[in-house]
Amino acid sequence: MLKNGAIALFTIVLALILAACGSGSGDEEDTLVLGFVPSTDSDKIADNIEPLVERLEEELGRDVEGRVMTNFSGLVEALGNDQVHIGFIPAFGYVQATERYDQVEVFAKSIREGDSSYRAQYTVRADSGIENLEDLEGKIWAFADQGSTSGYLFPAAQLMDEYGVTDLDSFFSNQIQTGSHDAALVTVLEGDADFATTFEDARTNIVEDYPEAMDELVQLDFTEAIPNDTISANTNLLSEEEIAEIKDIFLEFNDDEEMINVMDEVYNWTGLDEATHEEYEIVRDVYHKFQDQFEE
Repeated sequence: MLKNGAIALFTIVLALILAACGSGSGDEEDTLVLGFVPSTDSDKIADNIEPLVERLEEELGRDVEGRVMTNFSGLVEALGNDQVHIGFIPAFGYVQATERYDQVEVFAKSIREGDSSYRAQYTVRADSGIENLEDLEGKIWAFADQGSTSGYLFPAAQLMDEYGVTDLDSFFSNQIQTGSHDAALVTVLEGDADFATTFEDARTNIVEDYPEAMDELVQLDFTEAIPNDTISANTNLLSEEEIAEIKDIFLEFNDDEEMINVMDEVYNWTGLDEATHEEYEIVRDVYHKFQDQFEE
């Protein structure tokens, strides 16, 4: 009987330990993780998203965590590896994610100044002597990241389609990946690159620190329209009901000046709208031009 009693006691203690461990794990798993990409300085984005995190915690009644990834590809992988529930992911990153993984589903898109699309902008110094895109041959190109829709992919595709550029590496004397649109513009402003490609008009992001930017940096040209950034869900981690609830919360921000100001601070968004997978086919066409590059 003593032996059986000891076994019973051990079983009870083990069950309590496992229950405690399970409770801790459940709390961690219940945390809603938001993934962001660094279109501006990562520390600045991390600070700016805090009011968003707090609001979602209030609305959803669960812990929410915001993570700023090192680049666009990092967020794609985090979604694919089920480390992120909701991704604030640009158009190209969304296409890349859906090409690789089945669980990424767009449910909302950004509005900027009333538009649900935007253009990539070529920016040069006012004193550069560069007058058109053909003048960029042999120059130094600064851009955020090769996974950036406006920073790299659409400009590269335009140069290939409209100007017959077959080898970007030999067309330019150098290409500099700066990590953010802000840094790409500063690289040109400081004379370390001849031109930068960013979203339109990224100069406003740096004017507080570089008040001369609007005069010394000028818009050279633009690409065709690109669908705006997405808010996309990981369907492996969220049910249809949870996604619908989160979508409704974000769309309600349109009537909340405080939250729209937060989205403006984070990504220059001035509104939100529903989005569908089909809207991003134009981006998918550009993706297929560079598919080998992203599958290496």
